[in-house]
Amino acid sequence: MSTRTPQRVALVGGGSGGIGQAVVHRLAADGYAVAVHYAGNQSTADGMVAAILAKGGHAIAVGGDIADETAMEAAFDAVEEAFGGIDVVVNTAGIMALGPIADYDLDAFDRIIRTNVRGTFVISQQAARRVRPGGAIINFSTSVTRAQFPGYGPYAASKAAVEGLTLILARELRGKDITANTVAPGPTATPLFLHGKDEQTIANLAQAVPLERLGRPDDIAETVAFLAGPARWVNGQTLYTNGGLA
Repeated sequence: MSTRTPQRVALVGGGSGGIGQAVVHRLAADGYAVAVHYAGNQSTADGMVAAILAKGGHAIAVGGDIADETAMEAAFDAVEEAFGGIDVVVNTAGIMALGPIADYDLDAFDRIIRTNVRGTFVISQQAARRVRPGGAIINFSTSVTRAQFPGYGPYAASKAAVEGLTLILARELRGKDITANTVAPGPTATPLFLHGKDEQTIANLAQAVPLERLGRPDDIAETVAFLAGPARWVNGQTLYTNGGLA
């Protein structure tokens, strides 16, 4: 791996997952050095790194539980050691388990809160301390916070917390020339979204969008690339990237 410092450096939390993969490859294509974060899928992350290096790009893989502050501190350290600093932090990592509020298992709820809320907080805290001036912090919510589909209560609650956290972070970063925004995808064809849904349910969700299709990971990566680079006047916002769902 070349140690030449690229123009900009990005760390993508959950980079080995569906939307995360698209974000990694889009930012790498835009000339970023990319750190691909994984929790349990190191082989996928390593394969992504190898593909980027083969094209002449710059990439490393970093692992760890995003809710573990020690692991994430080490991950940020590794990125800074490899590339000299961090300009963009994107956190796509998250889990989703559906069910009605009245019958929902509280252990499952605790797991969602730990990953989606605490994990986002840990990543955001490190990012607020380390991202260089001119940089961007991009967290992930969901359009279900507005669409309000039954069965999504615990997931939507965790993502509403992410939105609130990120909007306040943007104000706390006053004077540092760092933006903080949230991307809220609609139904997007990823393993996380498709898991446990039958074909009719998936078709109904696709038809609920005025564009009459599910989103693609590349659709979401386009929004991330906008916020990571040219969108310096977009700050403290939640962008609903959902094809007009709600």
